[in-house]
Amino acid sequence: MNLLITDGTVLTMHNGKIIKEGAVAVEGQKIAAVGRTQELRSRYGRGYERIPAKGKLVIPGLINTHQHAAMSLLRGYADDLPLKEWLEKWIWPLEKHMIPHDIYVGALLTATESIMSGVTTVNTMYHYTPSWNEAKAFAESGLRGVVGHVCFSWRKKEDEKMLHALFNEWHGAAEGRMRTSVDPHSPYTVDPEYMQTLRGITNELSQKHGSNAPVIWHMHVAETVDETKKIREAFGVTVKGGVAEYLESLGVLDEQTVAAHCVALSRRDIEIMGRRKVKVSHNPISNLKLASGVCPAVALLEKGITVSLGTDSPCSNNTADMFDVMKTTALLHKGVSGIPTQMPAQQVLEMATIDGAEALSWDSEIGSIAAGKKADLAIIDLRKPHLCPLHSAVSHLVYAAKPADVETVIIDGRIVMDNRQLKTVDPEEVMAMAEKAKEALLKRLL
Repeated sequence: MNLLITDGTVLTMHNGKIIKEGAVAVEGQKIAAVGRTQELRSRYGRGYERIPAKGKLVIPGLINTHQHAAMSLLRGYADDLPLKEWLEKWIWPLEKHMIPHDIYVGALLTATESIMSGVTTVNTMYHYTPSWNEAKAFAESGLRGVVGHVCFSWRKKEDEKMLHALFNEWHGAAEGRMRTSVDPHSPYTVDPEYMQTLRGITNELSQKHGSNAPVIWHMHVAETVDETKKIREAFGVTVKGGVAEYLESLGVLDEQTVAAHCVALSRRDIEIMGRRKVKVSHNPISNLKLASGVCPAVALLEKGITVSLGTDSPCSNNTADMFDVMKTTALLHKGVSGIPTQMPAQQVLEMATIDGAEALSWDSEIGSIAAGKKADLAIIDLRKPHLCPLHSAVSHLVYAAKPADVETVIIDGRIVMDNRQLKTVDPEEVMAMAEKAKEALLKRLL
């Protein structure tokens, strides 16, 4: 399909370039050209479906770098609890009763919500099963995704089997929209030897198949202040310094590592992460809700570390709303530091787009609007009272825009939502499936 988006304000996220009365030409899966409408209209006319964008913003699709998509079935199930109690007494006991079809339905619900919120790429960590899984849900919805299998010390053989099944079935699938990752749950649930084994599996998969589609390493890191204590108690090992220092001693950190949360980092940890080019997924809403702490994102950025944004699961956030995450990120760091110039809107928007793509090792194809990149785009209607008048499009996106303002979403050159109507799945059917799955899950818990 060939498309021509015309007369919009195009936020390219490429060197801060904004094109008023701009146009984007799409040929197949890729962006063919970006420029002024009067220039592109004559070159890309016949055979192109026109999408008028007057009074609208055209942006790269938002990128969510930390999710547990299947957990939407647990949205609102256990709130207002500390992380340890939340996980051990509520979440994990209920998850034991989830069947593979529940994982698929939960991920499909999250994919639906994400697309309708202008998100085009999601990095998710959950339990993989060959029959029903998050990758299947993402592929059917049209979403782009990195799908990982979460690994624990207590099920090593099963994990390794599932990792290879996931990779063989989904890495590079759905016309290249799906990639896979290896996901140790955390340093306190994966013992040192197994952590190194998983790093070896990741390296092996990347060397064999990852030249064009890297296999990333995705893990919770320093999510709470007592994580080093948890590591010592779980495995009887000596932990000198912080969590990143511990992980470096195991030789498992590199530039394809996505470390989620990172709220309890020492100065030494930050230096190590900068040297190893570790990428960080900042999840401010989830961390605030669980009272886990605040990621030192400003310090990380000052060290040149890529910081992206994530929602975390719909169970701990409780939505997949990246607009909410952007606003919270900007406000949180201003409030904590007492410096109103910290985390300006432009920087936060970059964290949700091009920096998110870099975190997922996908920035050569997504994250900005440029000729030759994949056509992952969101069109936002500015003709709303809360977005009027317009002084700064970037400011509006970070401080005022809502998911309901997203009118059109294009992923891989395909229109997946047009005028708020999804073209890949029926949201009403998905919600009905989710309610039915939730009721059945709760009955199995009794």
